[in-house]
Amino acid sequence: MEKFEKKQQLYEGKAKKVFATENPDYVIVSYKDDATAFNGQKKGTIVGKGVINNKMSNMLMAMLEKKGVPTHFVEQLSDRETVVKKVQIVPLEVIIRNVAAGSFSKRYGVKEGTKLSIPTIEFSYKCDELDDPLINDYHALALNLATEQEIARIKELAFKVNDLLIEFFKHLNIDLIDFKLEFGRFHGEVILADEISPDTCRFWEAGSWDTEKHVSLDKDRFRRDLGGVEDAYNEVFKRLTEGE
Repeated sequence: MEKFEKKQQLYEGKAKKVFATENPDYVIVSYKDDATAFNGQKKGTIVGKGVINNKMSNMLMAMLEKKGVPTHFVEQLSDRETVVKKVQIVPLEVIIRNVAAGSFSKRYGVKEGTKLSIPTIEFSYKCDELDDPLINDYHALALNLATEQEIARIKELAFKVNDLLIEFFKHLNIDLIDFKLEFGRFHGEVILADEISPDTCRFWEAGSWDTEKHVSLDKDRFRRDLGGVEDAYNEVFKRLTEGE
């Protein structure tokens, strides 16, 4: 296994810092405890979330890789730091929804907790200045954000990830309501990048979404001032590690 050494910082985002290594194909990602919502308008700290998101994301990426989903994951270095392939991110946020919640419910007037007839996919143009507007395939092609082949591959992989994660979390007594994925190009191949964590997924206690009040185990507890944010992240991680 190649030894990776952290070099200069290349980038700092809302939740992570990215550092160069001596190998141009790989970078080191360091997860932060900073929390933001509503495109950075709400800011705070979720103690320990960097450690949880790093470890959880790596476990899930490794599982997906074994099931045939190509990912950027290479090697976990520490509680907060991981080596990943240096991808060119496709500027699309890919949202898969299984149950109506959040902006989907507001946009279409569908009650939160309504099971959708089929899983849906949405694309947002990844651009903070424009508040990540919703776009469709034609917009993505017209703006040269991705090719037709890349969009088809992203859809194929996103729905495969959904099927695998639904089944995986069902065993942990957690329902996967919706989640956001990002993809990148690595040596001409589209692969799964970014993270899979309570920051990027809506996790609800199994079965609670078909009652009057669902139990959130994700970043909604921070967004909606529900309290118990750290407890929710820890609970998901506890079930994940106990279920190994």
